[in-house]
Amino acid sequence: MICIFLQNTRPTQLEERLKIINYIYDWFDLQRDLTQFYSLAQKDSVLKQSVSKFYGLRLIGIPDLFEALAWGIIGQQINLSFAYTLKRRLIEAYGESIDYEGVKYWSFPKPDLIASLAASDLTSLQLSQKKGDYLIGIAQLIASKKLSKEKLLAMDNFAASEKTLTDLYGIGPWTANYVLMRCLRYPEAFPVTDVGLLRAIQFSQSLEQKPTKEVVLNYAKAWKNWESYATFYLWRLLY
Repeated sequence: MICIFLQNTRPTQLEERLKIINYIYDWFDLQRDLTQFYSLAQKDSVLKQSVSKFYGLRLIGIPDLFEALAWGIIGQQINLSFAYTLKRRLIEAYGESIDYEGVKYWSFPKPDLIASLAASDLTSLQLSQKKGDYLIGIAQLIASKKLSKEKLLAMDNFAASEKTLTDLYGIGPWTANYVLMRCLRYPEAFPVTDVGLLRAIQFSQSLEQKPTKEVVLNYAKAWKNWESYATFYLWRLLY
């Protein structure tokens, strides 16, 4: 398919088409070999149901660092439905759109624009004061080039990247690991206290109550270096 996409490509188009290919590979994590993950998951009491049902699923990413951080901040301590509502309001208020064949398509707001806002601009969308402050602060760091995906990837170290993120105002372990999982693509990223993850494990194991963090960490010993994929497959059980 890639060869067909690049056939008869003029030199001026080649760079743009390669960017599209790289974006898609990053978006769907297509370069990762999942053989080892499936081997361990098919023998695992927690994971075997989800990998059997959703075999072939890739961890869909959020390639843009600001969007990943913003989505993590927006989703802190609220249900997914309301998080989607807030994200849509933010995009429609400050993103850009194009119309194609009668459908409007939106792009996520640029950090430079969000960096220039006041918190009151965001609380008017029903974001909390704290989340508004967090978003603006992160946007300012990215707009000023003090924080970037390239700098985080250059560390090539999970612990260092996690610490860099958790040192930021408004970014705790859950949000940091969400970003490490969805944007920076660390397979060991693990939002261990995620409510959806706890619910999925409770469902898969027919537990009367949600498992504690200690119980989840005990299950996760068998998922070493594949915690992000284990989380993503378990989340899928809830849809």
